[in-house]
Amino acid sequence: MTVSKNKNLPFSLDEIKKQARKSIEEGAVTQDYPLNLAEAYKLLNSALATEIMCVLRYRHHQIIAQGVDRPQIAAEFQEHADDEQRHMMMIAERINQLGGNPDFNPGTVLARTATEYGTGHDLLTLVKEDLIAERIAIMVYRELIEWFGAGDPTTRRMLEEILKDEEDHANDLADLIKK
Repeated sequence: MTVSKNKNLPFSLDEIKKQARKSIEEGAVTQDYPLNLAEAYKLLNSALATEIMCVLRYRHHQIIAQGVDRPQIAAEFQEHADDEQRHMMMIAERINQLGGNPDFNPGTVLARTATEYGTGHDLLTLVKEDLIAERIAIMVYRELIEWFGAGDPTTRRMLEEILKDEEDHANDLADLIKK
């Protein structure tokens, strides 16, 4: 019994099997991938650079935080840095899965990132810098989610997960400013 003869399917399993055997060295990227891969790599590498910058900024803020609220705020910075590092690896792995090269080059991170490193020293300024960066990331991820849309639901869902975390970070930081 062969499933491909099923007349109830809205597609040809025989054709799918034939296409799957072609270009097998391309791994997960099949010939029906509808998006421009070069543009997908570029967009995801920009998101990767943004996450790298966020990791660096949060780690720096975690270390230089001073004042009576330091333990609580440094712990928040550490938690956010850990999340941003996880995002960084998720994006890098997705770029690789799509057949691209995740760009970790420190020499080009500044040119590709959407956020800034920051220059603050007091706790309030550090928190505000991170909140601004999170708000930028939220807006950028919404644009990326729209771009990947139905064309690449796997990347879209990954970006939606990251967006949720960025919104949580922004909320946490906004709460710190209110104290």
